[in-house]
Amino acid sequence: MDFEPITRPLTDDEAKAEAERIIARSFQPEMPPVRHIPTSFRDDTPLPAYGDTPPVHQDDKRIVPAWAAGIAVASIGVGAGITGVGCGAWLVLQGLASVTLYGVLMVTLPFAGVAMVATAIGGAFSKARRSVSKTVYEGPVTQNTQINNTSNQRGMFSRTRNDVR
Repeated sequence: MDFEPITRPLTDDEAKAEAERIIARSFQPEMPPVRHIPTSFRDDTPLPAYGDTPPVHQDDKRIVPAWAAGIAVASIGVGAGITGVGCGAWLVLQGLASVTLYGVLMVTLPFAGVAMVATAIGGAFSKARRSVSKTVYEGPVTQNTQINNTSNQRGMFSRTRNDVR
């Protein structure tokens, strides 16, 4: 180590000198800087002999195609929509995770209401389709009580035929 620890508090001048030494040492390059890959812009103006170079205006010639901008906007919209759907599903599942009698009733209540409405509509259609007719049959009524029985049995199969006349 090139310094010895100080056990007493530093004065303001000593602290300033120590801070400058630490900052100067940490910003000293230990190896030569890496050469960067040149860009497509080349500035041919001569560099000044000392000091910083003045800024040079560089035109921005990037063009974003309309389809790329559309896809970017659509992907942001889809991502926001899916996030909303996911949050809604999370809330529903959080509510269903604490199963109580009231929770089960609240979940099944909409389904029971829809079933009740569907049953009422079906009953109304059924009654509307049913025709109202009061048919009066007039004429002679004949009742036949003669039954003609024929049976055939061969082997293990048998056949019985009943004719009502």
